[in-house]
Amino acid sequence: MANWIFELNNPQFVVAPMVDASELAWRLLCRRHGANLCYTPMLHSNVFTKDAKYRKDNLVTCEEDRPLIVQFCGNNPEIMASAAKLAEEYCDAIDINLGCPQSIAKRGRYGSFLQDDWELLKEIVTAMSKAVSIPITCKVRIFEDIDKSVNYAKMLEASGCKLLTVHGRTREQKGPLTGIASWKHIKAIRESVSIPMLANGNIQCLEDVYRCIEYTKVDGVMSAEGILTNPALFEGINPVTWELAEEYLELVYRYPCPSSYVRGHLFKIFHKIFTFDENNDDRQLLATAQNINDFKKVCENLKNKYQPYHEGKIHYEDEENISRTGYNLILPPWICQPYVRMSPEAHTQKMHELSKNQNNQECKRINEDQDGNHISRKKMKKMKRMMRRPQKADQNQNGRNGDICFNDKCPNPLGGKCTYKLCKKCCKNKCYEEDLDCRGHRILVHTRREIAKLFANKNTEET
Repeated sequence: MANWIFELNNPQFVVAPMVDASELAWRLLCRRHGANLCYTPMLHSNVFTKDAKYRKDNLVTCEEDRPLIVQFCGNNPEIMASAAKLAEEYCDAIDINLGCPQSIAKRGRYGSFLQDDWELLKEIVTAMSKAVSIPITCKVRIFEDIDKSVNYAKMLEASGCKLLTVHGRTREQKGPLTGIASWKHIKAIRESVSIPMLANGNIQCLEDVYRCIEYTKVDGVMSAEGILTNPALFEGINPVTWELAEEYLELVYRYPCPSSYVRGHLFKIFHKIFTFDENNDDRQLLATAQNINDFKKVCENLKNKYQPYHEGKIHYEDEENISRTGYNLILPPWICQPYVRMSPEAHTQKMHELSKNQNNQECKRINEDQDGNHISRKKMKKMKRMMRRPQKADQNQNGRNGDICFNDKCPNPLGGKCTYKLCKKCCKNKCYEEDLDCRGHRILVHTRREIAKLFANKNTEET
């Protein structure tokens, strides 16, 4: 490996940059359990250069938190170079995010949505390399074509990239369509570049790390989703969930972070145990937790409920084959374990069947009245509304009943609430002429005249 990587003790176990997830407390937890290189969350270069508070909040670190790589996103070479210079003294390298596939990256034109603009990427890598004395690294996704992926990596290497992290998925592989990462692409890139290289994708346990290194010949492996569900992944163990959660909360107490970060981490750690209805109350408590005591309460509740099973004091009834499939043992739900996604093919089939069922239901939906006659959807909605608010037979009706105004010369309908049984126009004339009020029509001629007299008398007395 290159000299600068050698100085970092040749890190093989790397924690990925994760937005709202790879904060200092989490990085320290992972380091305690085997990780030997961590990245900060992705930082926006434009905001970083302009906002001192943003820099202070996102560059929180300590002596234990090394080696550390700070990751930036952006599309302006000058701004990216300025951001790198501001962060240089806090880290061991600066990384460029060229792998984010989310829609927000598309709107901001950064991440994987820069992978087609090679000229701009050359300018960014070159400008950042000249601006700082520490290495510039890149995290990328692959193209479907292996040759194009290889040429992409070579271009970044020639521009000054000193470490390349390759996520073996394309820009389109995300969410329910994530699928399996291609180690074949990673291996081809590894054989074509001479700079140090990390692989990312398909890592659910320590054995996956060693298999990936053996197959692709990369220098190290980066984990994101796997490390979120089991922070001790690089240690090669599957600890009890509440023990790791409590250890993490102790670090949060020392190095505070937003409660949303903590909530997200605990949901990942407890993801399996929260699939059972019996834990809905604790799940709701975690969802609404606002401080560290609330988070500790969730851990305490789950510990009290499942520790007797873990210690063998109570037999765990496995009626639903939760901990075994046939003769194959499965980790019990209170143990840290990877989240296994549904395959893209299965997801597509599921969505197709769901859409088909909805269409069938809409076709079968026929609106009928009480006599069985077909009626329109609009009329059916009106009938349901009337049934929800039925009119009582003895209920006084204040609305219009078809009577005509009592003024013989007026053809207008009678106001249902009028005190004098007149239409509004005739009622208004009567009130003005006879100094009256009509509460039904809200005509307050008499009242307003009395108020005017009071004000007039008051002003006279004052003068």
